[in-house]
Amino acid sequence: VQLQASGGGLVQAGESLTLSCAASGRTFSSQAMGWFRQAPGKEREFVAAIRWSSGITYYADSVKGRFTISRDNAKNTVYLQMNSLKPEDTAVYYCASRSWGGSYVSLYEYPYWGQGTLVTVSS
Repeated sequence: VQLQASGGGLVQAGESLTLSCAASGRTFSSQAMGWFRQAPGKEREFVAAIRWSSGITYYADSVKGRFTISRDNAKNTVYLQMNSLKPEDTAVYYCASRSWGGSYVSLYEYPYWGQGTLVTVSS
């Protein structure tokens, strides 16, 4: 599975941004997609995940109510709508793909990763 993330950029606090992640290759082996982020000097952390078939979603507490993950099965694309952005949301955002089993919030359950897209939120 190959993943191509896009949509990052520089925004001001309170503004919105939408990230996209297009999957290609052996997409039939993917059961769910996740978004993770890594701020400078910090470990990579879970942001959100969505199951391809059911659309069931999972969110980190820090983004719940502000971020929305969605998918377009026909386009093999997952989106992350980010509203009310805060400076602490500044990070490189990565999309990742996984198959069945394990925790949706653990990055170790995701064998396939995109290249990352930088989101910078200024105060």
